[in-house]
Amino acid sequence: MGWFLKNGRSPAADPRQCVVSVLHSAEGTSVGAGVLVTPDQLLTCAHVVNDALGRAPFDHRPPLDHKVRVVLHGSATTTRYDSRVAYWVPPRRRDGSVGVRMGEDHEWLGDLAVLRLETLPGRVVTPPRWLRMEAGQLLRAWHSEALNRSFADGRVKTCDEEIGYVDGEPTGMPIGPSFSGGPLWSVQDDAVVGIVAGAIMPPADAVTGRPLPYSPQHIARRSWGIPWQRIEAELRTVGATELFETREADPDDPALPLLVDLLERAFPSPSLLGDHARAVATTCGYGCQSDVAAPTPEEFAGFLVTEPRALAALIGVLRRHYPAVIPELVAAGRLSPVPRLLSLREHRRLTRILDDLPRSLRARLPEVVRAALPLAVPYPGGDTVAGLLDHLEQLPGDSRTDADGMRVPGLLRVIEYLAAVCPSRPRSELRLWANGVIDRLGVPATSLAERRSDAEEWARAQRERTAPARVLARLDRAGADRYRLRVWCDDGTGPRQTSVNGEAVHSAEGVAGELLRILHSLHKTAPDSGRPVLELHVDREGLNLPVDEWLGSGADASCGIPDDLPSVLGAEYPVVVTSPELLHRHERFHPDWRHRWRLLDTGLSLTFDNPGLGRSEVYGALLGDKDVVRVSVDVPPRSRDVIVQTCLMMGVPVVVWDRDDGRPRSHAVARLSAVPVRDVPESVRAYRAKSLGRPQEYSGKPVVAWSDPNRAVPRLHLAEPQETA
Repeated sequence: MGWFLKNGRSPAADPRQCVVSVLHSAEGTSVGAGVLVTPDQLLTCAHVVNDALGRAPFDHRPPLDHKVRVVLHGSATTTRYDSRVAYWVPPRRRDGSVGVRMGEDHEWLGDLAVLRLETLPGRVVTPPRWLRMEAGQLLRAWHSEALNRSFADGRVKTCDEEIGYVDGEPTGMPIGPSFSGGPLWSVQDDAVVGIVAGAIMPPADAVTGRPLPYSPQHIARRSWGIPWQRIEAELRTVGATELFETREADPDDPALPLLVDLLERAFPSPSLLGDHARAVATTCGYGCQSDVAAPTPEEFAGFLVTEPRALAALIGVLRRHYPAVIPELVAAGRLSPVPRLLSLREHRRLTRILDDLPRSLRARLPEVVRAALPLAVPYPGGDTVAGLLDHLEQLPGDSRTDADGMRVPGLLRVIEYLAAVCPSRPRSELRLWANGVIDRLGVPATSLAERRSDAEEWARAQRERTAPARVLARLDRAGADRYRLRVWCDDGTGPRQTSVNGEAVHSAEGVAGELLRILHSLHKTAPDSGRPVLELHVDREGLNLPVDEWLGSGADASCGIPDDLPSVLGAEYPVVVTSPELLHRHERFHPDWRHRWRLLDTGLSLTFDNPGLGRSEVYGALLGDKDVVRVSVDVPPRSRDVIVQTCLMMGVPVVVWDRDDGRPRSHAVARLSAVPVRDVPESVRAYRAKSLGRPQEYSGKPVVAWSDPNRAVPRLHLAEPQETA
């Protein structure tokens, strides 16, 4: 495809302008560097990306949909861009095992990440050439800020194809931590030969951390980098062949001859073909061989089946003046595995809209896909939104509205269902975006209107769906490991008190046994309605009672609970807590409570993870945003209890925290933060169940406070504390 030119690597590239700064997601300061490998992709170290996202440096998990902010440097200006991980090679020890040990492992393998910019750079950026690293090469590296003065010179002393050691010049700047991920530029070759990975720092005092007095026996100015030969080998193993090879059209692609014929018929003159080819090349970020000569129809068709966004770009170019060609182009494109539904601009616009959605709404995407496309093949590719979108772009459309109408693509149907559960602003943005896509494709507006009506009906049914049956249990302490228990059942018609003796005193096991018996009985009456929820009503001191961990006893076979298996209350049924004492302490917040509950599916989630927060700061944050429906609390116990109680008093419907006292950051809270709000009780139950079999992996002890203002509460709970006593 010699006519369509991707801005390639060049020995004339300005080395400093190839350096990219990688910024910390919260603080905005540079944490490392990267180097351009294509005009819109850059290479850096995986540990630099981890630092940017606030993760442990050698965390091996892929960053999924996290955005990484980077800065490209021009001769006089700098521009910030958002990027995402396109390819990920996690750090691993030299024996191949994961878990590089900070301070113990001084060399490691992997540790590569390729980031793709969310938008094309506004100026033409020429990536550098790459060559093998060899001993003796004179190198230059740049600090992550890429200032003119912030370079360090050195020479490759050894290179074993996996690691190259570089000794710095005795004067000037040494290579240090903020150089990580940046290019090692061979001065003689005008090419990059690797990237900086680590530096051997001067020995320091074990107590103060200050460098020890200099000794001639100390290693000085030695660093190491990843040679290009290993970079290429490792990236090829994760599928990044596009970085090293020019795509060629598959001669057996069934769409190829059809597209050649279409182009010959649509553009009988070379000038027409050339004008449209140049427009498509510009839209896709390519250059062209000539401003006068045109490509052959075969070259143009080959480009359409090698560049995924090219066919969508051509359809956009032809829409106004050649609408009759569009259906044939769409039909031909479906025969090839390469073309995607969306143009580059449409894809990036949709990605930005989805990024701006609250995390709780993005987490509903799998549910929305199942509702919109119940017969579609499930997406097998993991948890990323980008992967899901790519899968949806390749699905065929649904039914036609008339004999000549084009199908509504599956992706657009999903977007209509997602828009139906969004607040007004993102709903409008998604619908305007969908309108633009169907206009480009020539899909009748009435077809999309029908799908929009289906989506609104589904969303209405979701809002009106019946809450699961619940068992309400009032638990009062009656001594050490002794409790009084009152129980009500509510199948949706209101709470009805059970025959449990409220004055009897039970052990923890006895309480669990009574509750399991009632829950099991209620579940048997309607097994298709899901597991009933146990709602514990406690005072403020009882919010952290480990009721979910209690093992039931006293159950017998007549209750349907044989004793040959354990019966863990919180693993078998969703267990939530609430505190009427706190919820009704300040009735002036009841309107806020009802408002937040109405927004349960679309409202905001908030995380309090600063141990220094007090009641006043939480009070101000919740007053400042009355659309917050869920709060995650991840601080030590003393601050945690104050924050949780404040949230309940101010009418936050869902509060999640970790009861464990010994962990600075909770695995459970982080995992549950991505769960749709209505699924939190069941997700907490599943987490508790998994912790029984995999306690090292599921190490948290999650608690969820769930307070629905629309469900009746027994009158006893609304009395003053002294009356209850």
